[in-house]
Amino acid sequence: MDVKEEDKSEESKKNHLTYYKSLTNVILDFQKEKNQVTDPTIKNHLDERIDAIERDRKRIREMFPDITKEEWDDNTN
Repeated sequence: MDVKEEDKSEESKKNHLTYYKSLTNVILDFQKEKNQVTDPTIKNHLDERIDAIERDRKRIREMFPDITKEEWDDNTN
């Protein structure tokens, strides 16, 4: 299996930071939706989606350890 080397250029860093912030908004939307539904199957599905997004966010943070927590959490674009 070919393993692609991760692009850690400044442009990639900028793009990943933007993507990371968009994932934060998706998580917030899923949490709002979860609070509005009563079906346990739907709630479970949303929990699984949130967990998957959190794993992706962790992967991105690990790619760019030099970005501070404040930069990751800054919601201004």
